[in-house]
Amino acid sequence: MKLFKKINFKTVFSGIAIGIVNGLMGAGGGMIAVPLLKKTGLDQRKAQANAIAVILPISIVSCVMYLIRGNVQISDALPFLPGGILGAVIGTFLLSKLPTKLLKKIFAAFMIWAGVRLLMR
Repeated sequence: MKLFKKINFKTVFSGIAIGIVNGLMGAGGGMIAVPLLKKTGLDQRKAQANAIAVILPISIVSCVMYLIRGNVQISDALPFLPGGILGAVIGTFLLSKLPTKLLKKIFAAFMIWAGVRLLMR
């Protein structure tokens, strides 16, 4: 197993785009990570699973930067962690059980819902 697939302009640019969106908005990098990972040849299930592997270190860096700049307080985030962790476990279990077509529809519906919510604010 290779540790790294080929690194090229497309993968570097995709990583930069994901990082910018994640850092700028505090989230959302995964929403563009999945389509970009699919363009590299991953199927829907692998793209969604690998988006987490991409987003985790990026989110940690973003979090540290926000902490350093005083834009976030851990006490504000702590109440959401237990539910978030439980949700992650459930989501990981469901990812392996749901059909790929349904995963695509759920992902698309979530993207549309998130976009509409942002536009309505």
